[in-house]
Amino acid sequence: MGQAPIEKKTGFSHLFAAATYSAGGARRLLGEAAFRHELIAFGAAMVIFTVVGASFFQYVAMAILFLLMVAFEALNTAIEEIVDRVSPEISDMGKHSKDLGSFAVFCLIIANAVYAGYVVISRFI
Repeated sequence: MGQAPIEKKTGFSHLFAAATYSAGGARRLLGEAAFRHELIAFGAAMVIFTVVGASFFQYVAMAILFLLMVAFEALNTAIEEIVDRVSPEISDMGKHSKDLGSFAVFCLIIANAVYAGYVVISRFI
């Protein structure tokens, strides 16, 4: 006998379930050292922005860039977990998948660093 189909949640229960899944993802991401380093760097950038007198818009732009990086870090972690589950042996395809996810995160780390650097340097020019 087959299992009954999963009943889709709707309304408020769907919203609550989605929030619960997101919180679980955030907890999982906190287990990643790379994410914790990115979080520390963001905190440091916010302190430096305060010291140099960054504008409200600059804080918002930095927060948006950081949230994009968090999203990419989460997707990269998901890719790594899927590859490790589906293909625990070393393979070129698995390596390429992980490398591409890592490169996507790296690009956003550079974007965050360049923007933060621009904000700080522009306050002294």
